[in-house]
Amino acid sequence: MRTCFTAVLLALASTAFAQSPLHLIPMPRSVKPAATLPLPAGIRVDCQQPCDPEDAFAVADFKAAMSERQIPDTDSPSAPHIFVARFSTPLGRQTYQDSLPAGAAKVTAMPSDMSAEGYVILPDQDGLALTANTSAGIFYALQTVKQLVEGYGANAVLHTATVRDWPAMQYRGISDDLSRGPIDTLEFQKKLVRTLAAYKDNLYSPYFENTQQYASNPLPAPPGGSISAADAQQLVAYAAQYHVMVVPEQEAFGHLHHDLIYEQYQSLAETPHGAVLAPGQPGSLRMISQMFTELAKLYPSPFLHVGADETDDLGLGQTKAAVDARGLGSVYLDFMQQIDTTLHPLHRRLLFWGDIAQDSPDLLKAMPSSFKQDTIAIAWDYDPSTNGFAKYLRPYTDSGFETWVSPGINNWSRVYPNYNLGLANIQQFTRDGQQMGATGQLNTIWYDDGEALASNNWYGILFGCAAAWQQGESSIPQFEQSYAQVFHGDATGKLNQAQMELMAAHTLLKAEAQVGDGSDGLFWVDPWSKDGQDFAVKLRPYVSALRLHAETAMTLIAQARAAYPGPITATVYSPTNELPSNPTTLRETDAIDALELAARRLDLIGLKFQLSDEIAEGYARAQNDARAPDKKTRLMVSRELEDINSVDGRIQDIKDSYSLLRDLYSQSWLRTNRPYALRPVLEHYDYTIGIWLARMDKVKSAQRQWSNTRTLPSAAEAGVPLPAN
Repeated sequence: MRTCFTAVLLALASTAFAQSPLHLIPMPRSVKPAATLPLPAGIRVDCQQPCDPEDAFAVADFKAAMSERQIPDTDSPSAPHIFVARFSTPLGRQTYQDSLPAGAAKVTAMPSDMSAEGYVILPDQDGLALTANTSAGIFYALQTVKQLVEGYGANAVLHTATVRDWPAMQYRGISDDLSRGPIDTLEFQKKLVRTLAAYKDNLYSPYFENTQQYASNPLPAPPGGSISAADAQQLVAYAAQYHVMVVPEQEAFGHLHHDLIYEQYQSLAETPHGAVLAPGQPGSLRMISQMFTELAKLYPSPFLHVGADETDDLGLGQTKAAVDARGLGSVYLDFMQQIDTTLHPLHRRLLFWGDIAQDSPDLLKAMPSSFKQDTIAIAWDYDPSTNGFAKYLRPYTDSGFETWVSPGINNWSRVYPNYNLGLANIQQFTRDGQQMGATGQLNTIWYDDGEALASNNWYGILFGCAAAWQQGESSIPQFEQSYAQVFHGDATGKLNQAQMELMAAHTLLKAEAQVGDGSDGLFWVDPWSKDGQDFAVKLRPYVSALRLHAETAMTLIAQARAAYPGPITATVYSPTNELPSNPTTLRETDAIDALELAARRLDLIGLKFQLSDEIAEGYARAQNDARAPDKKTRLMVSRELEDINSVDGRIQDIKDSYSLLRDLYSQSWLRTNRPYALRPVLEHYDYTIGIWLARMDKVKSAQRQWSNTRTLPSAAEAGVPLPAN
């Protein structure tokens, strides 16, 4: 049984957290730190009997997380304990009552805003007691307790605290792009679900253009790069254990190019082989009905997402006459009503992106009430805004629609996500959505050029979880100071600093050099090309600072790893056979590897421009030296050429750097994705490496010419650019 909070623990509370503040994501609404309890013998976890099966799963999930940290589940009475009791039990109600201020009136029901997913955690004489009204609340309470456990093995501690917590938004989730190249493995989708749940998101939305397999329309789904019915059913069942609903998004209007490229669908395309399904074609609604009827059987959530964003071709082809006569908004919304009517027998609410209809506020107000009740408009925008985001929401709120907000982590087409933009966008849009009554947040991941790596997305995903759960404007600095401690178990803070270094690199590239913000395009551009030479003019003042940011991040990552060598067996310490006093390990090491890879790629952006300048300047000096009358000066020609092209030559440095990153990139991709769509990226690496191999051959020819004739080809003949000055 839980006992009262003792005077000893109260005395400890005044000092326990002065030195070590709590690092929690999301930060609870109310948290009052108390004592810190060591866990040398492990931790006890008990669920009041009879324990609900869903609560038993949450307890087992907690125990598994502790086991991964080498913190055993124990029956020892001396070990700190976690006691779980539903609010419906006397002990649960007492736990809730004791969390209230002294003298508070007795309660018989949990407040309505806490009832569905809220929870209470209370320090006990020998651990923590927690209560909630539902299994979801119990699960989320235990996720918080996971974060209150700090350290590894016998050196772990439990931070106790009084916590009262509940979400600001009812629906909290992520839209996962499965149509622009990378396709998650089923195991990684499960990891996404577990991680979302651990940080209190309750919705996972896989985004499909042509990558869900349909028996009714089998052609578009690529072999090896699509989600089967069996995969979907397995994921849904898995996610339900973690209180996560899987809500599929199947584009049903625009973004259907990979479907409409097939000849059998040409009559349905607004423009030949375009991306927009033509309203007015009977087959369009039939195709939509077929796909969503199958989806409804696979994904039994209350929602289906029909997309309907960026219908840019609408009015350019088959519906041109209708759009010219009635207007784009009218044709668009008429078709949306037809989709709603067609899918109404499925008894699901339809989510749709709000970017098109928001420009027709009068038409929205005139929409029938049945359509407004059946649908939820998701407003989206992916940049920070000093003017707020009301303009994306007000057309719908003024018209009686329920709304969600959809920010983005800013990972698309970038070497590493630009979290300067991503975090600010998530913070501001979610804040404004809460103020305007939005009931959900759907954070977004996009893979526009097919290259972004999933393991680089966690920073933005976790901040999205925090912003949706927390009330009002979530603190970016608070998150930045807690991320690595919570996600990686890094008490040094060095991984937090590494993240900040990459954010500083983005700022330098975008705000200072004004060449974008670490885009894949900048990584791939040939510095000897016309575009590359144009970029070089802007980059030269900043390449050293860019590289120092990237290399500082790499150093910090190495230092964090060195501080956590991981569990080591006694045989490693022969002949003494003594175990280290504090065997510890970092968590989520795939993400740390991907962070380092991003830093290396940013470093190469700077390096290749530096080396290209050195090559151009070196070849110009070699040409000048070749014309010198004295033999001593002419002897420098071979040295200059060797600096360009030899074992330690500048060309080899660029070739070797791309080659190393190719292998690291492939390893990171395959940890999360199916092999499908990897080859085009690796071909880009191989193509780029081939360019520099060819340049090695050209300069080698110039070296032979010098050796044989004591003459050099012109820079143009050698394929070398002229110096900048």
